Amino acid sequence: VQLVESGGGLVQAGGSLTLSCAASGFSFDDLAVGWFRQAPGKEREGVSCIRSVDGRIKYADSVKGRFTLSRDAAKKTVYLQMTRLKPEDTAVYYCTADDLCRLQVHGAPYEADSWGQGTQVTVSA
Repeated sequence: VQLVESGGGLVQAGGSLTLSCAASGFSFDDLAVGWFRQAPGKEREGVSCIRSVDGRIKYADSVKGRFTLSRDAAKKTVYLQMTRLKPEDTAVYYCTADDLCRLQVHGAPYEADSWGQGTQVTVSA
């Protein structure tokens, strides 16, 4: 499993950014793909994930209505479209792959099996 994120950068509050995750070594039919983020000094947070079997998508409450996850099986790429960005969205964003689409377990961030190297998103006030 290999996951390579791209698309991070600096954006003003209220702006938009789309992250990409190029996946290889597995099929979207077999593994769920997700996005997690970690800001300096803060706990890692599950942002969104998409189930392999039926394509159902989960979102963290903090991003619901602002972020949209999608996948393109032909391009083997998963996208995270982020709109109405806030300074508190500033973090390193990681793409993940796992058997399950889970963002947290008993209130703690879910530990997915495979992780990309991360891409930095900075939202200025």
